[in-house]
Amino acid sequence: MRPQQSLFDPTIEQRFIEFHKANPAVYQTLVRLAREAKNVGKTRIGMKALFERARWDMWLQTRGDEFKLNNTYASRFARLIEANEPDLTGLFERRRLRAA
Repeated sequence: MRPQQSLFDPTIEQRFIEFHKANPAVYQTLVRLAREAKNVGKTRIGMKALFERARWDMWLQTRGDEFKLNNTYASRFARLIEANEPDLTGLFERRRLRAA
């Protein structure tokens, strides 16, 4: 059972927007990985698979605090990438969003 969300708590969407603004390299990495998969003939990609690969790549490249990539943001990144990268439209497996 989830704890009840306060009216003052940020929504998942709001937290995602803040994370995306603070970490533009995540978007760039996910786009690069999606294009790599597409270029070798993949026609459908699960964003969670790209997240795991991005975690590995970014873990190898970063120093200091360990990089965190919240699974909750996977579907939002898929939608954002498809909205902004026409060559990647329709590539991601998506489901209906259940939370705001």
